[in-house]
Amino acid sequence: MAIAELLEHFGWTWVGIIVSDNETGENELQILTKYMRECGICAAFTEKLREENYNRIVQALKNPQVPIIIMCGPFSVHMARLIQEYEFIFSDHSFILSPSWISTAPKGLNEGHLIYNGSLTVKFSSPFPGLENFVKIFWNYADLHINPSYWKLIDDLDKRDDLDLFISYYDINKESYYTLNNTADNLREVLSSGVIPRLYSAVEVLAKALHEMFLFIKDEYGENSITGFLHYRRKLQRYIQMMESSPDPMRPSYYFNEQGEAIRPYTIINLLHTKDGLHEVEIPVSRCSDQCSPGSRKKTRETIHACCYDCVPCAEGEISNITDAENCIKCQSDEWPNEKRDRCLPKVLEFISYQNDTMASVFSSVSVFGCLLTGFIFGIFIFYRDTPIVKANNRNLSYLLLVSIILSFLSVFLFLGCPKNVTCRLRETSFGIFFSVAVSSLLAKTVMVCVAFKSTKPGSPWRKWLNVKLPYTIVLLCSSMQVVICIIWLSISPPFQDLDTQSYPGKIIIQCNEGSDICFYSMLGYMGLLAAVSFVLAFMVRTLPDSFNEAKYITFSMLLFCSVWISMIPAYLSTRGKSMVVVEIFAVMVSNAGLLGCVFLPKCFIILFKSEKNRRTDLLGKRQE
Repeated sequence: MAIAELLEHFGWTWVGIIVSDNETGENELQILTKYMRECGICAAFTEKLREENYNRIVQALKNPQVPIIIMCGPFSVHMARLIQEYEFIFSDHSFILSPSWISTAPKGLNEGHLIYNGSLTVKFSSPFPGLENFVKIFWNYADLHINPSYWKLIDDLDKRDDLDLFISYYDINKESYYTLNNTADNLREVLSSGVIPRLYSAVEVLAKALHEMFLFIKDEYGENSITGFLHYRRKLQRYIQMMESSPDPMRPSYYFNEQGEAIRPYTIINLLHTKDGLHEVEIPVSRCSDQCSPGSRKKTRETIHACCYDCVPCAEGEISNITDAENCIKCQSDEWPNEKRDRCLPKVLEFISYQNDTMASVFSSVSVFGCLLTGFIFGIFIFYRDTPIVKANNRNLSYLLLVSIILSFLSVFLFLGCPKNVTCRLRETSFGIFFSVAVSSLLAKTVMVCVAFKSTKPGSPWRKWLNVKLPYTIVLLCSSMQVVICIIWLSISPPFQDLDTQSYPGKIIIQCNEGSDICFYSMLGYMGLLAAVSFVLAFMVRTLPDSFNEAKYITFSMLLFCSVWISMIPAYLSTRGKSMVVVEIFAVMVSNAGLLGCVFLPKCFIILFKSEKNRRTDLLGKRQE
């Protein structure tokens, strides 16, 4: 567990493992790999110390991506052979040495050897009080001058006839190797890292658990403690699991976690051999893949190792703010990743703003200019209201048409600024009603021209339609139908403010949703129907004498009007956001400009610059009136 946490701390996720070919090595390997999996650490290779594996171990050690090697199990004679033959390869690696390895390594191959420079050892944190002195006295009296594990190593080497080579290579004096140098004075390392402290811990925990259980039994049964002990002896495991860390700072803390695993502190020692004193040491990197920086995530390769992966950028709308992120996090609907995709930022609100959008200023200026120009024309018609050209074709219809054009220009302001529910409902219905009034006025004008010339024949039945009420009736009926459509629309499913977070990355489009598409297109369709009828009727009477007839001007205005709105529909459907609003505003302005330019500007030109022509049509104007 300590080694796995050490690997995780330094980010060493791709390590090699060399295992002693014995039961201890196998057991340590199983436990180590369990904790490595929990910490997301992979083994680049796992090799047993056997003679037939020498070449495989050497080839594995040549991999520069695996500078960290973990030694599992006790020291092995095979390791001594490998170090002797391939020391230059071992010196390029950093080793993590387990307590069992350190406690069984011979003096010439313990932590002091140069191949372990930069390596780490994991030991029990401190010797137990009194244990060292006890062992020292016991071994002196028993005349035991060397750790039994040393004897085993020497026996193994001796059987292979290379003991002398081994000792001479590591500058070990054979005679001193058997002397009291290996007795009590050198037992401190063994006692702090080998098997003896673990045996001591086991006995200590068992004794303390028995003591706690005995105190409980004594309180419960009093003099019948023996009976209570026989009853509670099967519950000893519970008392062991309840063991808490010792409050005595002189004794090692020892307890069991929720999984029943023994937990105690370890000391981690970094082995450094320098000639000029201690210098800052660079921490090695032992990874199968480079770290994925924030803004990217891991993408597992087609291998058995989860530690080998590629780094791919987070998808659109997602971020990662940690290194080696397994998955990216999707930003909320009102947020969007920054350029590095490591942080979510508020999306930009998009609408035609008066403050930040040049189009708002342009449209406002054009709309105001259109209103002023229409008002100027209206003033001319008022001032010259008694002239023949103004009175021709019903001057009151001309006044109504000019007012509807002014209102249509003003409706442009409902399309600018941040859309609200109120403005959405007004903008979609107002221009529909205003244009219906305008087109109805033109239709009434055209009908009156047609009726006037039909009635010129003696005894014509059309004469009875030549009264003041006919054009107003046409305007009222045609406009009322549009008003009814708009009222139904507002009652059933009115337009409303809508936030579009999907159409454009990093933007929230504040727009008007039509609510009912059927009502919206019914309104446009009815307006188109009026324009089409006006166009056909005006086209039929366009060849009548010019002095009386403005039908050809109405024909051109309706042709322009229909062309604009027919082309507007596909453009409107294929755009989003501000572009959709621009299409609507453009259609409104061009339609108004067409009505002014085709119907009223020619008359204004005659009034202002061809006054003699206006006087010549006086008689005809009276007749038309």
